[in-house]
Amino acid sequence: MRPVLVYAVCTWNRAERLPRLLRAMRAQSCPVPFEVLVVDNNSTDGTREVVERIAAEAGGAPVRYVFEPEQGIVPARNRAIEEAISAGAEYFVFIDDDELPREGILEAAYEALAQEGADCAGGRVEVRFPKRRPRWLVDDLLGFLAAVDHGPQPFWIHDRGTPVWTANVAYRLDLFRSDGALRFDRRYDRKGAQVGGGSDAAMFWALLARGARIRYRPDMVVVHEVEPWRLRRSYFLRLHARGGYRRGRYRFDARGRSVAGVPPWLLVQAMRHGLRATGRALRGRPALREAMNAAYALGMAAGAFDAWRERRRARAAEGRA
Repeated sequence: MRPVLVYAVCTWNRAERLPRLLRAMRAQSCPVPFEVLVVDNNSTDGTREVVERIAAEAGGAPVRYVFEPEQGIVPARNRAIEEAISAGAEYFVFIDDDELPREGILEAAYEALAQEGADCAGGRVEVRFPKRRPRWLVDDLLGFLAAVDHGPQPFWIHDRGTPVWTANVAYRLDLFRSDGALRFDRRYDRKGAQVGGGSDAAMFWALLARGARIRYRPDMVVVHEVEPWRLRRSYFLRLHARGGYRRGRYRFDARGRSVAGVPPWLLVQAMRHGLRATGRALRGRPALREAMNAAYALGMAAGAFDAWRERRRARAAEGRA
């Protein structure tokens, strides 16, 4: 029986987490036939053997394994979409491999897509810490660990202020069947153990630009189990530097005066945030947000410079042609 809904997870070297996750995915109740799809993104830790063992267990939805040799979350996510389309499914739900779904997630996703007419639906992402939460990790920073909570009521999303992420998101597959250009953007890829990325944000922006009907469903809930290496201030700084770089490289229009593609005000902004962070730290006050802003501005400057260099190389190549 072909699946009407595909519940997909892309994974890389997290074999130890998969048994619990896949059992929870298989055990979900759903109004229509569904399968669990595992896209193995070039793992080297025995992921395939784990998936096949769980797939052979009695009970639950069927499990299908595919291997995607091109390293990166974007190739893996796009492979998942193509696999779901090839399977003839109508609906598609993503979860990340460091999460666990709460009961009822597929029922809520199906209701949003099939009955409420949404093209895309996303829900809450709760954050769970391996040990005690660091004191410096205030609530305002949880969004950078993929936390999502837009309140207890469902609503239609019309702007970027209330995003939903691939940690917990569902799509109507006709979106991708009818528009071959609508795929996760390779410019925002993340490979292996790199931080940052932003391909799910870019997909969210693309759906808004196309006028897709996006629904927030608070009864779609997953738990994000944060790994210890993310609970360091350096992680937040690297994340912001990477995010700033991608904005400067791909989405920044440096109009007005600039030097090598970088406007002077951007460097001044980075310096101001850096000085504020230093001053707050010397006074024993929280300084991380200012340091994150400085890292973002420096990342933007680096991205704008690389974009400028790329334009120069392109013009030089045209001149030689």
